[in-house]
Amino acid sequence: MPSHEILYVLCSYLLGSIPFGYLIVYFSEGKDIRTQGSGNIGATNVLRSKGRVAGLATLALDILKGALPIVYGRVHFDLPWIVLLGGLAVLLGHVFPVFLKFRGGKGVATLLGVFLVFYYPALLVFLGVFAVALWLTRYVSLGSLLGTAAIFFCILFTQVVESAVVVLLMLVLIVFRHRANVGRLLAGKEARFVFGKHE
Repeated sequence: MPSHEILYVLCSYLLGSIPFGYLIVYFSEGKDIRTQGSGNIGATNVLRSKGRVAGLATLALDILKGALPIVYGRVHFDLPWIVLLGGLAVLLGHVFPVFLKFRGGKGVATLLGVFLVFYYPALLVFLGVFAVALWLTRYVSLGSLLGTAAIFFCILFTQVVESAVVVLLMLVLIVFRHRANVGRLLAGKEARFVFGKHE
């Protein structure tokens, strides 16, 4: 792989490693979000633990950091799967951030940022599946998993196979990061989501 592409992937990982949810809570309240709620640094836990403003700010910034490498990649690289490698790297950075000893978020918001720029119809598919699953079950985790799987199939049937392979790795990463949620879903112990609170 040429040095430019290697640097692109490395910088994407470092960008993904910026823990916006952690920073927002730390600088606003002096607290570690990893000690609150589910212990996750992502938007859902920040929303549940610290409220709407902090949660939405985390969501927006995590989406933005997923989008930025793809904006760069689409300008500088011809092969779509190379562009998506930046998306995979930023996702890895969010899930395993070097700045927080590799204990990060679950990656869904960052994934949305990736596909907002790379192929927005896949994002629309995600949002549709997520909304239906959340409305029927009130499980954020289930909606996220089903929506991510829908993105993979959307890319599989519309893009080159190399791109689908990279997105499959993203799906595996998201499922791995949600493994505890899957266990709770199967046991009927997963928390259902209600805006402003959870049960």
